[in-house]
Amino acid sequence: MKVRFLLNGDPVEADTAPTTTLLDWLRESRGLTGTKEGCNEGDCGACSVMLTDEDGARALNACILFMGQLDGHAVRTVEGLAAPDGTPHPVQQAMVDHHGSQCGFCTPGFVVTMATAHLNGATDHDDQLAGNLCRCTGYAPIIRAAKAAESLPIPDHMRDAPLPASSCAKYSGGPGAEPPAPSYADTPADWGGRDPLAGTGADDRGDATRTHAAYRPASTDELASLYLDHPDATLVAGATDVGLWVTKGLRDLGTAIFLNGVTDLQRIEESDGALRIGAGVTLTRLREVIAPRHPSFAEMLRRFGSTQVRNAGTIGGNIANGSPIGDGPPALIALGATLHLRRGNERREMPLEDFFIDYGKQDRQQGEFVEAVSIPDQPDRLSCQKLSKRFDQDISAVCGCFNVTTEGGTVTAARIAFGGMAGTPKRARQTEAALIGQPLTPEGVAAAQAALEQDFTPLSDMRASARYRLEVAKGMLLRLATADEPSVLEVRA
Repeated sequence: MKVRFLLNGDPVEADTAPTTTLLDWLRESRGLTGTKEGCNEGDCGACSVMLTDEDGARALNACILFMGQLDGHAVRTVEGLAAPDGTPHPVQQAMVDHHGSQCGFCTPGFVVTMATAHLNGATDHDDQLAGNLCRCTGYAPIIRAAKAAESLPIPDHMRDAPLPASSCAKYSGGPGAEPPAPSYADTPADWGGRDPLAGTGADDRGDATRTHAAYRPASTDELASLYLDHPDATLVAGATDVGLWVTKGLRDLGTAIFLNGVTDLQRIEESDGALRIGAGVTLTRLREVIAPRHPSFAEMLRRFGSTQVRNAGTIGGNIANGSPIGDGPPALIALGATLHLRRGNERREMPLEDFFIDYGKQDRQQGEFVEAVSIPDQPDRLSCQKLSKRFDQDISAVCGCFNVTTEGGTVTAARIAFGGMAGTPKRARQTEAALIGQPLTPEGVAAAQAALEQDFTPLSDMRASARYRLEVAKGMLLRLATADEPSVLEVRA
């Protein structure tokens, strides 16, 4: 596969398998070893790089970023932060001045994340750096360095721009060359459309050469046609989940369809009394658009994952993978969201809670994909609560979302959903029924707490026991009745 992009300001063309990770390619093919392999699952941030596309610059984890996602973009690693004359980036100099280095292994990732935040004018440093986990030699000096660099000018060389379309040569003939007739079997690397990105290439471990068919459609129409032709293909959006299939599961994805070129999947539209969110909308963008409407949902997304993960992961992927501990679906179910699916030219929709059938099983046909999710306009009554072992970017043991309407202190309507309590994200219908007609007080929610045991039979696993999960869910319901504004960001001993 041939991929063309800017690397530290210089145009490059990489010929590699589409599921080679950027981390492996940087280290093994380019000798850029400042980008480190730590967890290799998008958790520690040692591999952070800056990627710039038409939406701007953002920090991403190179360990779960596939080469097939990079065509036409700009990438900057820690080696590309200093000016061409060697002058350190303001963040680099601030780290020196404030003694902000770690042992050295994780420091490059910190610096890249900080430099990206500096470029974007982001000063919520604890949030920006939540995905850079190392605290081995002290965290306070790093935060002091980030604060010191806030007002310093952005170096001109950091203002990368993605390659214009004319520079993204579709065929080996180069920019402007006339392409041959398209063919699934023999068309060389292609930018968009139904033609494959890949022919053959070494896999990301370098121990085999095999065929990797990969496509990058440019519209949902092209995607729908492609997916009908290749219903067993792996859809790759942000790769925050699929990336681990490769780096941890060592799986060959076979045919892959990269979705980051499908711009109409990234639309957010307001119409017909609802907010329609395309499946390709990242969690970062979702948080921005949902914050004025349902701030508790937005704050839960702040704990959903790191900045790097939210910058890559999509709401469609979070829904479609059917995880019982995905944090997006409980909030969306509580809001009465509708899921929009497409297969070829056929579209259908359903209440989101009906999409999840059983663990690992969703109401989705072969060749059918999530196109969007829509949330009806409504007054904000949503409260999201999340329990996890770690405050930042940790998987929930229990996530509870409550959309409760009261009149005169009495509950008149309720939509309640939980993650981590069953094999799927699930609505708590018995609990809702027990709550309606009761005062929203500790005494009034007692029957609803008992009804949780009718709704759920949770499992015990490494995150929590079944008994603990039930007690936590009951506690969340009680907290709804005792706190003026329960906050997902509040931590109590």
